Amino acid sequence: MIDSDDVRRIALSLPETVEKEAWSMPTFRVAGKMYITVPDDETSVAVRCPRLERTELIAAEPEKFWVPPHEASSAWVRVRLAALEDVAELRDILVDSWRQAAPERLLEAHPDLVPGGAVGFEA
Repeated sequence: MIDSDDVRRIALSLPETVEKEAWSMPTFRVAGKMYITVPDDETSVAVRCPRLERTELIAAEPEKFWVPPHEASSAWVRVRLAALEDVAELRDILVDSWRQAAPERLLEAHPDLVPGGAVGFEA
């Protein structure tokens, strides 16, 4: 089963990612921008997601994705870890969130780091 240790391992494998506690929970940042939070119960993660895409994700897979009421105006979505198919799917989600927060110089330096790719990563 996928857990917060998998989240930590994958997140810290992404370029220039650092872990920092905020709001009494682990968060992961690239170039100072947060792109993952792991809420207290560690059964889900919050990741960056454009609101228009978020609506589609939730409609397509409500058992996997949701937004708590207090985050409705943000560009984040929650992901239930137990609902994910495998670690590769988790990696794709985390990479997508990383790409939204990473500065252009990192995106240019790591063009192969895209969802669906397994470059430099073993599940």
